Amino acid sequence: MLLVYVVCNEFVLRTLNEMACDHISDNGEANKKMKQTANRTEPIFVVNCSLDLLLVAITLIAFVTRLWRLEDPRGVVFDEIHFGRFAGLYLQGVFFFDVHPPLGRLLITLMGYLSGFDGNFDFSIIGTEYPCSFPIWHLRLIPAVCGSLLCPLAYLILSELGFHQYSACLAAFLVLTDNALLTQSRFILIDSMLLLSLLAMIYSLLKFLKYFKRPFSLYGSAWATVLSLSITASLSVKYSGLFSVLLVSLVLLFYSWRMIIDKTIPLIQVAVRLLGYALFFVVLPVVLYCLIFWLHLSLLWKSGTHDEMMSSSFQATLEGGLARITEGQPRRIAYSSQITLRHTHGTPCWLHSHSDPYPVRYSDNRGSSAQQQVTCYSYKDINNWWIVVEQDADSIDLNSPPKPVKDGDIIKLIHGVTGRSLNSHDVAAPMSPQCMEVSCYVDYNISFPAQPLWRVELLNGAKTNQTWQAMSSHIRLIHVTTNQALKFTGNQLPDWGFYQYEVATDRIHQQEATVWNVEEHRLSAAATSQDHQLPPDIWSPGNLGFWEKFLEVQMKMLWANSDVNQEHQYSSSALEWPTMNRGVAYWISPDSNAQIHFLGNPVTWVSGLVAAVLFFLMFVTLAVRWRRQCQDLTPDEWTRLILSAVLLVGGWVFNLVPYMLMERTLFLHHYLPGLLHLLILLPVTVEMMYRYVLFRSSIQRNVMTAVLLVWLTSVFLAFVRLLPLSYGHTSLTEEDIKSLQWRESWGFIYREEFK
Repeated sequence: MLLVYVVCNEFVLRTLNEMACDHISDNGEANKKMKQTANRTEPIFVVNCSLDLLLVAITLIAFVTRLWRLEDPRGVVFDEIHFGRFAGLYLQGVFFFDVHPPLGRLLITLMGYLSGFDGNFDFSIIGTEYPCSFPIWHLRLIPAVCGSLLCPLAYLILSELGFHQYSACLAAFLVLTDNALLTQSRFILIDSMLLLSLLAMIYSLLKFLKYFKRPFSLYGSAWATVLSLSITASLSVKYSGLFSVLLVSLVLLFYSWRMIIDKTIPLIQVAVRLLGYALFFVVLPVVLYCLIFWLHLSLLWKSGTHDEMMSSSFQATLEGGLARITEGQPRRIAYSSQITLRHTHGTPCWLHSHSDPYPVRYSDNRGSSAQQQVTCYSYKDINNWWIVVEQDADSIDLNSPPKPVKDGDIIKLIHGVTGRSLNSHDVAAPMSPQCMEVSCYVDYNISFPAQPLWRVELLNGAKTNQTWQAMSSHIRLIHVTTNQALKFTGNQLPDWGFYQYEVATDRIHQQEATVWNVEEHRLSAAATSQDHQLPPDIWSPGNLGFWEKFLEVQMKMLWANSDVNQEHQYSSSALEWPTMNRGVAYWISPDSNAQIHFLGNPVTWVSGLVAAVLFFLMFVTLAVRWRRQCQDLTPDEWTRLILSAVLLVGGWVFNLVPYMLMERTLFLHHYLPGLLHLLILLPVTVEMMYRYVLFRSSIQRNVMTAVLLVWLTSVFLAFVRLLPLSYGHTSLTEEDIKSLQWRESWGFIYREEFK
């Protein structure tokens, strides 16, 4: 809301002159005037305000285009299946997991709560029709408002950089007429919130730099606070905002370094200012970021379908689910304990075995032990249960007194259903031949002795008094004979292994794949009898606090972001984005060929690429001429140009290049932050051409103006032509679709039954 206030404040009071107080210095005249006006009140402060009508018009048009028929289509569109469902889960208090931070979802949920949405709607299928009572307009309102505010912010950024008002209008016009930005702003999606945060961050940075040497002044503190909030929002909506935050951080560090080496500033003053910067731009964003996650975790208190993404300790803090299963279970593991062992990090699965043996030979003609298979199974199952027995025990004695298992103890694990011991031997694993096979030992009466001993290594034994405990203890099981650690390899077995995950042993112990924990735990009837009972020590979910849950969520989100690697019909690579090689189908009407397809304005996107190249060439040319003592630009103009290059060209590069290095599924909408910087750079390039480089005579400028008018017309016509794909309000014929498909790779949908 503060970001909206900043824009609206600039919107209404575009040019605010400094307040002045009239002091009368002439004592004689002053005395006369004071006597004459003794009984009259004179104004002390004079404030002159002006209204920027262009900014008013741009903002109103932006709101009209984003809010027009916002409730249409009345069906689930693209990722509304996720963010709409998340809003419903928030309102019901049901835990879910998502790869994005929670701020955007929380804002959508707030609108759902205010509009009376109770969370009872199935968002599982794109195209599902919303009932008449569903508050779809309200849920789509926040993204639409954020998308509308991009236009005035683009205008304000160029105005703040000192460029002509016409350039600022052009930037707002390009943002207004981009179909991709329009489409992404009209549905229950969080990208427009991210984009607003990024532009607000740039604008507040430019404002703050004016007061950089006075960070504790009224205006300096105000803009530093807005910048801090913008940084927090950029990181709390999507982690892709980190790229722009890094760029802004580099600018702040550069200005800080200039201040540090300025010998005219006293050292104590430098230290105080640096402390202020640290408070505003490090401490405050971190605190706010943690508060957002605190609110997120506080709202999700019930068990849900995403529980298994989290650790056993985390799941047990949620009402229902695992908490109900493990309620009252003993904490300390003892000999004769019955346990399930869960792979702690990454893919959730449990140590599992079944009666089927490994095939005698694998597909690559390698031989196996033909012993009973041991796998990691992704679901709870009776075959996940194991019994802990002492190393010299020949059988399971459930009547002996319970003895706690401690760090370094050597144990056997007996499979609860088949009664066979967990075993390993010098045979290559089926999918990971560099590791050793893990099996349950079957005595075939051949010279293949059992090797069933495992050493328990507690990784967090200091917290548990060196005793093995359910839920909280993270352990490694080291095979005594081979000194290799039990490992979840992540490889999926073929049909003979029922497509379960492979378990093996690895000589490299220090890796997350070798970490396990006990989830469910039972003691035998004899162990729980009054004579043999262990000291009372029952598992309680209250042992996991906010910081443990917060850190676990952070790690899971980072892991999940790096693991998004699924094939999709409309996925694309970062190299394809600037030329818009492939769009994304968002929605298609069940009754016609009306559809929403995520595409940008092709004229603008290609022009942006050309502008980036021209800007670079002109910048280099001006830099060379400056080195040759050609004073084309004043020092202030150079500062403005360099800042534009850093924030706009740098913003485009910072938001594009990292995606080229990622090995994950990507879509065209990931390019929007970089595109936004490019759209604002384009008017800067045009003004540079007018002012400094090519067009110094009136004839040349007139020709350039005519070319610009033609280009602007083509931008507007392309925008209007593609509007049916942005709003989805028009039924399209086959001829319409062919005429809109300017590139074969765009892949629009056409169904013969709706000719």
